[in-house]
Amino acid sequence: MNTNIENLNQLPLNKIGKIKKIDCEECIKRRLLDMGLVKGTNIEPILVSPSKDPRAFLVRGTIIAIRKEDAKDIKIM
Repeated sequence: MNTNIENLNQLPLNKIGKIKKIDCEECIKRRLLDMGLVKGTNIEPILVSPSKDPRAFLVRGTIIAIRKEDAKDIKIM
């Protein structure tokens, strides 16, 4: 993976990243954690909406839509 990628919103389609940290408001963080976005989980952007926001990500066998505003707060490695 490209070492310049730090946030989930920078991850190109069909490239797999690993969640390092979620750095956002507690209520949004709780919702993301409940959907399975925990440290060490693989995440892959697979679809982009026509308006480019939100994007769909494959997480633990489930497709989840995440807005750019929230994706920028998800740090990946």
